[in-house]
Amino acid sequence: MSKELPQQPKQSEEVDLGQLFKLIGNAFDRLFEFIGSIFKTIFSVIIYALRAVLDNIKIIVVSVIIAGVLGYGLEKTTPSFYSSSMLVKPYFDSKFQLVTNVNYYNALIEVEDYKSLTNLFNIELEDAVQLREFEISPGPETENDRIIQYDRFVRSIDSVRAQDISFEDYISNRSIYTGDVFQINVISEKKDIFKSLEDGLNSTFTNTYSTKMMKKRDSLIEIRKARVKSSLKQIDSLKNVYISVMEGESKRIDNQSISMSKEGVLVQEKTVTREFDLLEKQLALQQELSTLESEKIMDDVFFDVISGFQEVGTKYRSWKNKYVLIFPVLTLVFLIVAFLTRKSILYIKSYEA
Repeated sequence: MSKELPQQPKQSEEVDLGQLFKLIGNAFDRLFEFIGSIFKTIFSVIIYALRAVLDNIKIIVVSVIIAGVLGYGLEKTTPSFYSSSMLVKPYFDSKFQLVTNVNYYNALIEVEDYKSLTNLFNIELEDAVQLREFEISPGPETENDRIIQYDRFVRSIDSVRAQDISFEDYISNRSIYTGDVFQINVISEKKDIFKSLEDGLNSTFTNTYSTKMMKKRDSLIEIRKARVKSSLKQIDSLKNVYISVMEGESKRIDNQSISMSKEGVLVQEKTVTREFDLLEKQLALQQELSTLESEKIMDDVFFDVISGFQEVGTKYRSWKNKYVLIFPVLTLVFLIVAFLTRKSILYIKSYEA
């Protein structure tokens, strides 16, 4: 008897493990049954919906055809919309004011404040009424443009932090303000209004902040130009000194001293000058001065129009205006929901009975 007692705990442990595995198996069975019931319910709903369609196929077909005809008629009677786009490149961070103003124009259209639009764009009131929407989006860009923007972004942040931001993360998290070129799209009922809007849009780039930035840039350029011009004057002074020395040597050509070298060769003593080094320095400073002048000339505006509006806009087509498709789809969905609701009510009533 004493030998059999130690074996009892082992048997107990085996029983406990068996029960544990059984509980785990039952839990998995219930989980799979639950998932299966979900798919079964979804399948039943689909079959139920298809049965409702088949039972009322004639009504559905006729209703969809009528809805399509009505949508086609409404689409033909609805005024046509036209659109045109322009590409602009803002400077001095005027892109922020541009985006803000475009949103402001849409707000004016929404509240039908056409008088303000007339004053902003200097157009007739009847033309302002034809405006429907202003859209702004990043301009077209190549993969190389994206890589350059990413490289510029990485250089602007801490190197340790930059290692955690991949190119894909940067591209997916960009905002509308990231790019340098913007596309402005205008939608209107009048097809030849777009050119008259350009002057009004051009004025949106001017703001106090951008003006201050331009003035600061111009002041820095003037300071750098003054430094370069001062250096050039010093070089001219040194050149005059060297010229004076060389002229003095030429006048003393008859009195020049001649010494004997160790090898017995006559050597003429001559003052050492650095005219070539001065010339190189002068050319470099002149190039820098030319670059500063070009920089001020190239960026003397708040924006550049890369591509202006067309004289006549192109016909604007949106899925929101495709009534010939929207009406039949909505009718089909409405009828299916109505038939399912009706069958559900009948089923509930019969179940209660």
